Amino acid sequence: MTKPYRLSVLDQSPIAEGHTSADALANTIDLARRCDTLGYDRYWLAEHHASPGLAGVAPEALIGPVALATKRIRVGSGGIMLPHYSPFKVAETFRMLSALAPGRIDLGLGRAPGSDQRTAFALQRDRSRQMPINDFPQNLAEIIAYLGDGLPPDHPFASLRDTLPSGHGGSPDLWLLGSSPDSAAWAGETGLPYCIADFINSDAVPLADIYRSTFRPSRWLEKPHLMVATWVIAADTMEDAKRQALPAQVMFAHLVRGELIAVPSVEKAEEWARNRPLPDRGRRVTLGTGADVREALDEVARLYGADEMMLVNIMHDHAARCRSYQLVADAFALDGARLVESGGFTQN
Repeated sequence: MTKPYRLSVLDQSPIAEGHTSADALANTIDLARRCDTLGYDRYWLAEHHASPGLAGVAPEALIGPVALATKRIRVGSGGIMLPHYSPFKVAETFRMLSALAPGRIDLGLGRAPGSDQRTAFALQRDRSRQMPINDFPQNLAEIIAYLGDGLPPDHPFASLRDTLPSGHGGSPDLWLLGSSPDSAAWAGETGLPYCIADFINSDAVPLADIYRSTFRPSRWLEKPHLMVATWVIAADTMEDAKRQALPAQVMFAHLVRGELIAVPSVEKAEEWARNRPLPDRGRRVTLGTGADVREALDEVARLYGADEMMLVNIMHDHAARCRSYQLVADAFALDGARLVESGGFTQN
């Protein structure tokens, strides 16, 4: 029998065709409220840039409104794409968010740009050169120091730790996100909880082994803690779940042709797919009724030895998306009235 695991949500704030970014963000806050009531443990906001189909360009700006609109669910970034930011600025921002929602903020960090290379270059303040691609470990170490034991006394930024926003919230919980061996090793070596993006790399089970084998106990964790983010759509029937999955498939078909589009309706996606073959993403997609989804998630959790599972999808119909998370919560008998034991780790 699969050991118990927590259930959480990763929201990319999809923009339905015919709607606006404002509509997508309103849907994000509505879905967060629902997931809070249903009993999910975490609600993370993704970072994507220059996309007509995804509104979440700034999770650090969206976390506050979502935290204030909910009561107990942990809210965080899935993730902050660290190459775009100053480590000190990230530490400041998330300490401020922790003061706003004490004990409920997660800081998930990633190395990917969340964009194409042109957009990544446009995001740079200094455009006289390409940003180095190998400075992520140093920037990660700097954030860990600001939120943990501090930089060495002789470091020029050492005193900045004492200027971070303070209050009863302490520091956010740090997570490392990734889909590569590098991220798995960094998470293990720094003693951080690790979230594997199975929805990006469905052959990532070896990363769980790398993470556990390299893990060193830290102020953040005494033992490894693994979450797996995977693609899930639940509906009342398998057939309807497959229909609801078509818009994201059509988006991907356009992406491989170099075209970015808003999320098409199911009907438009069906019409498009009737005339063209859909490319095989080669990634895990879990579809079906709530019971089907639970059985499949149990298997994925078993494969990875996951402590938590995080569910992600892109759908055109907001009501159907809410229904998907409702069906999964029902299948797992989540108790929205319960208080999660903390969902967090070491609070500083």
